[in-house]
Amino acid sequence: MSYRIIDLFAGMGGFRIAFENQGCECVFSSEIDKYARETYKENFGEYPSGDITKISSDEIPDFDILCAGFPCQPFSIGGLRLGFEDSRGTLFFEVARIIKEKRPSCFILENVKGLVNHDSGNTLKTIESILDEIGYNFSYKILNALDYGIPQNRERWYCIGFKKELEISFNESSRECSRVFNFPKTRELKFFVEDIIEENVIGYDCTAKATENINIHLPVFVEKNGKIQDRVIIANEIRPSRCSFKNNGTIPCFTAKMGTGGNNVPVIVDYNRKLTERECLRLMGFPESYKIKPNSHQSYKQIGNSVVVPIIEELANRMIELLKKVE
Repeated sequence: MSYRIIDLFAGMGGFRIAFENQGCECVFSSEIDKYARETYKENFGEYPSGDITKISSDEIPDFDILCAGFPCQPFSIGGLRLGFEDSRGTLFFEVARIIKEKRPSCFILENVKGLVNHDSGNTLKTIESILDEIGYNFSYKILNALDYGIPQNRERWYCIGFKKELEISFNESSRECSRVFNFPKTRELKFFVEDIIEENVIGYDCTAKATENINIHLPVFVEKNGKIQDRVIIANEIRPSRCSFKNNGTIPCFTAKMGTGGNNVPVIVDYNRKLTERECLRLMGFPESYKIKPNSHQSYKQIGNSVVVPIIEELANRMIELLKKVE
């Protein structure tokens, strides 16, 4: 049986790739960003639907699994745990609305690690309350791509939920062991940043004029930090890079700010250049066949907003195996 998914806040389609790799069919997608929509069309042959707040559940085909990497937003009444109706006006409400009205077998949600403590924990409490209210058992965990074979320090919140009537548990001590969802165990890296480097990419050379002010900043930097490690030269200053190629063969987290300015472009110090879009895609687990516009800050932004495909695929596999058991 081919399970049907919908892909909300689809971005570049990372969820879709992961679930299609597990034999699923995507029957609906939604994305509002015009640049991401173009990338999606280039790779999947169709434009995703637009603003999810303007799409009724009647316009969405029946499906089995909902996928959503929704933006993190505060709810309107700080400090109070709100119900489903009280969450109107947030994008999570749109996710919950579709789950409530379409009743899929399960869902997978992804968000930034900071969701856990967002608004002093009230955002997560409200999400938990609403998911319970609309009839789903669920569990969540912070997973780091670095712990699952991807050389990128990218921590994200993943939430898996199943309809309560399916009686799928997240408790490993459950007597019905065949109906327990377990998050994957960590594993060692199988490749490093140097393994994904493209050849024959032109690096950058700085003129004496461009670097004349660096000596002004260098003594201050060394005095403050005691050493220079994983350094990258940006504009007229030297700063510890939040996006440079680390000495241990890994890289810090890509973010949506990638490509928006010199400080946010991933840099490989040893190669005297930034990471290419293709290299970034490899570090997110996208296939080599994936098409993206080169030399575009929008492309970097889309990659920074995307999901790590191998993690989603492993979670998808576990979800699908459980669905097969309860059919």
